[in-house]
Amino acid sequence: MAKPMGKKKRITVKLDVGTVYQKAPGDFFYYRYQVNGGRKTVSLKTKDQREAEEEAKKLMQTVKATSVEVIAAHVGEARKLAKRSESLFLSDAWRAYSQHPDRATPATVSERKSYEATFTEFVRFIDRPTVRMDEITHADAERFADYLRTQGLAVDTHNRKIKRLRKVFSTLKAYWQGESPFASNTLFRKTREEHDLGIRRLSFTREQEAQLLSELENPARKLMNKNEIRLIFLLGMFTGQRLKDCVLLRWSAIDLNRRIITITQYKTGKKVSLPIAPQLMQGLEEALAWKTGETAYVCPKVAERYNRTDANGKNTGNGLVNIDVLRVIKWLGVETSVKAPGRNKSITVYGFHSLRHSFVSYCAAAGVPKSVVQSFTGTDAQILDHYYTHVGSEQQLKALEAVAGGITGRTAQDKIDQALGFIDGLQEPNADIIRIRALLTQS
Repeated sequence: MAKPMGKKKRITVKLDVGTVYQKAPGDFFYYRYQVNGGRKTVSLKTKDQREAEEEAKKLMQTVKATSVEVIAAHVGEARKLAKRSESLFLSDAWRAYSQHPDRATPATVSERKSYEATFTEFVRFIDRPTVRMDEITHADAERFADYLRTQGLAVDTHNRKIKRLRKVFSTLKAYWQGESPFASNTLFRKTREEHDLGIRRLSFTREQEAQLLSELENPARKLMNKNEIRLIFLLGMFTGQRLKDCVLLRWSAIDLNRRIITITQYKTGKKVSLPIAPQLMQGLEEALAWKTGETAYVCPKVAERYNRTDANGKNTGNGLVNIDVLRVIKWLGVETSVKAPGRNKSITVYGFHSLRHSFVSYCAAAGVPKSVVQSFTGTDAQILDHYYTHVGSEQQLKALEAVAGGITGRTAQDKIDQALGFIDGLQEPNADIIRIRALLTQS
């Protein structure tokens, strides 16, 4: 069996004069050397180690020269080698980035446009049309991060913007030297900044889930594609999957004979296999009435609505379906979102994702191992940690009671006395109850 490949390491090669090295694994090679006590670095514009060493050796003789004029000539040649004469204006950087083979390739049109919008926002903030990429400093990045902190953004939204800009600058690294202006982690906000809000996503109780299904069967409740929406809620309740995975589920992913659904999650790319609960099985069997083919969507009308895009190719249908879902949840009489201080957008507390929280909470309460639940939900550490930390605290309390005896809770005799009081309060105890009482009272 072949051994798994280890993590790639950046390559460094010592030469007679200077060093050939990479800043990161798989990156371009650079040649670093000393001149008059000062360190110089030149990009060799190649990712091939052999070519890099050959180019560095060509420059080595010039580097060894003592003549200031020769050294100056070498610096000029090195700059040509690095193509530093092709300065890139910040205002032209997006065009260069959008054509670069190492650019980010998000799965959705919306996220691709978000990259461009964030970069455009940064260019407008700098407000210097002729500034070059290599003139942007860490101080500029810090000022932009401080500006974002005044915009009422969620922590995650702020950090996504910084990550996008970090990606753009790292992709266009041939146009600047030294460390990326967006390399510092001080630009990011901390998750704990929102801990004091006291607002988080809530899970549904079993009674609320039953009420949701009841309302979806109520003829008085009007809703577009109501039968399909009901099935989507069943999928959320009994598989713990995200809204997109439930809406865009195809019949080819369902094996009714083996009672298994196999989903490749859109967000993570993780493939999960899920048993079909009886309630969900009934819903899927009813959906066979509108099935048109093995590769068709299980909920075709909602899927078509969800996949709707505007003239620019941006998805707009997902928001429409989410509105339909929230409308159902509001039938419970709950507020789906609340305003939070310091944020422009309200925070959702009840939504389709609450079904995912409920799924995990039920599993945790039932003692299902965390690894098993993760095999259903895929990677979602925050949800798992929240509910399994809660279960862990209950076990800690039990352990404390076991160690401390009756100090932190009721003693064994207290529990016996309570049981006896319950039995004595029964109007007509049967023979088994009478025998239990005798066992509890015998010395």
